[in-house]
Amino acid sequence: MRDVISSCKKAVLAAFAGAALGLLALAPGAQAANPLELNFWLSGPRYEGRVAECEAGLSTISSQFQDKESTFWNSALQITGFARVHETAFRPWASDNIPRRYCTADAMLNDGKLRQVHYSIIEDGGFAGYGQGVEWCVVGLDRDWAYNPKCRAAKH
Repeated sequence: MRDVISSCKKAVLAAFAGAALGLLALAPGAQAANPLELNFWLSGPRYEGRVAECEAGLSTISSQFQDKESTFWNSALQITGFARVHETAFRPWASDNIPRRYCTADAMLNDGKLRQVHYSIIEDGGFAGYGQGVEWCVVGLDRDWAYNPKCRAAKH
């Protein structure tokens, strides 16, 4: 009796495997994209090089710094003001890269210390590529070492 059940199971599995292979043989093969698919909405990025001036990123830096310090480092540090804001580079690499304006400023913190901030304003660098984004680093407070040493990687 066991031999009959075993041979029935084998026959069912063989029939199933044969049906699956038959379906795969009938499936259409992969095809290359037609000319419309190749050229429709695939023109690549179109950067205009219109990046805001250095002062435009300061409010973003202040709010993000406060959020980062309180949320991740349990710190009450805040930036109370900026001085000596100036550009250090604009599109320092090849012209087909994402346009960035690199800046440096002195930031006064609520602990009374003056620290340098290196940052860049990035065209289409905002959330989901909309608007301008800001990447920044406060020298001496790069606790996760994202731009170490001394925020050098944030300079350009």
